[in-house]
Amino acid sequence: MLSRQDVQCLLQMHECVDIIETAFRQQAIGKVIPSSIAGAYVDGGSFHIKAAGLLDQQPVFAAKVNANFPTNRVRNGLPTVQGVIVLFDAAVGQPLAVLDSIEITSVRTGAASAVAARHLAREGAVTVTVCGCGEQGRSHLRALRCVRSIRRVIAFDIDFRNAERFAAEMSAELGVEVIPVRELGGITRESEVWVTCTPSSRWFVGRDHVAPGTFIAAVGADNHRKQEIAPELMASSTVVVDVLDQCAAMGDLHHALELGLMTRDDVHAELADVVAGRRPGRRTADEIIVFDSTGTALEDVATAKLVYDRAVALAMGVEIDLSSAGQEPNVNHAHAND
Repeated sequence: MLSRQDVQCLLQMHECVDIIETAFRQQAIGKVIPSSIAGAYVDGGSFHIKAAGLLDQQPVFAAKVNANFPTNRVRNGLPTVQGVIVLFDAAVGQPLAVLDSIEITSVRTGAASAVAARHLAREGAVTVTVCGCGEQGRSHLRALRCVRSIRRVIAFDIDFRNAERFAAEMSAELGVEVIPVRELGGITRESEVWVTCTPSSRWFVGRDHVAPGTFIAAVGADNHRKQEIAPELMASSTVVVDVLDQCAAMGDLHHALELGLMTRDDVHAELADVVAGRRPGRRTADEIIVFDSTGTALEDVATAKLVYDRAVALAMGVEIDLSSAGQEPNVNHAHAND
């Protein structure tokens, strides 16, 4: 059993970026158990289950159950996203670990966008606009710093106080200029990279907001009710998706398809094909590229495996024998920092 604190100690962003890129490359060559997803909606929030596996030297499978309640922090003093990941040995079916999912979800999502930026953003990009100044905004900024020399950040949030806090915290942490803004336009058009990670149900980034050559990591639309990017901007851009079937059902791509502005054939590539070199990444300096990221369980299993391997090596976590029958479970509290 690995808590969020355990995961934080064991997981480094730059390592996650590299392991996520490797996982997408494995997907391209068919060395994965394909991703699957299920979900349910309740008043005030939703639940989703994502599962996938990696078929490398030690095959593993992981299933993540996450709850997403956008008003949790204000109303209940709880995180927006809460959940667990269960990691299995895919060769024999043995459960290996149960991990808190909050840190893994945050880090792996930012890491996936960084992998996309590595292949799709302009080489000299130094300015980024972050829309949504919560946990994902912070994670994405840390991740982008692993692949581009970001020197200037523009922070936008529907609650300007969030943008101000984000600016103060991230400028101190990363040593870069972070400017909070009350609205998009003007200064934000100077950005070469955008990240949208909000719970918005109506698009707020349109063609007039972004300059030629921009890379956009569109992260917030992880169910069919959410939307961040104008369908017209999607249709006029080069679109790369994490999982085509998933994005067609619930990503920003979904809305462009629904309006008849795009077809599935208009999508340039899945990220796995770009990483593996099967499809080109950025082709021109002026190309606007949107990475539609709905979140794939491939990212969860790769990150969970990384954390698990390190926990075993360092004897961290709480070890429980779930197979014990007719007796008290064997519990071993093993923390390397004790």
